[in-house]
Amino acid sequence: MNLHAFLNPIKEENKKVLASKRFIDATGKPIEWEIRTITAEEDEYLRKSCTKKVQVPGKKGQFIQEIDTNKYLGLLAVSCTVCPNLNDAELQNGYGVMGADSLLKKMLHAGEYTAFLARIQEMNGFDSSMDELVEEAKN
Repeated sequence: MNLHAFLNPIKEENKKVLASKRFIDATGKPIEWEIRTITAEEDEYLRKSCTKKVQVPGKKGQFIQEIDTNKYLGLLAVSCTVCPNLNDAELQNGYGVMGADSLLKKMLHAGEYTAFLARIQEMNGFDSSMDELVEEAKN
């Protein structure tokens, strides 16, 4: 066992993605957005913030935890978006919204938003099945 390998993992670089063809620079070229991965600790915080206790129907005093998936995915997208800065007050004011999650949903069309979420999930490893990960580890 090589402890050095665990203390010095490969640094994962941010990626540039095309979230929408509608945002263009002065030359007419679409502007790429920058996204990053998050740690399992950051993900746990996001999940907890989107989880609530719900009473089990017909079972007095029994509760289950329920996660608001749409809220979680929105917060995941915001946490992973480096550029544009979704927390910029001027940008939020320009779209007439408050909050980074609301801004992102206002900036992107429905299909663009779904594709953006898919890229973020893929970058964070949510796209790989366990079999694929085992096969990758073998190679």
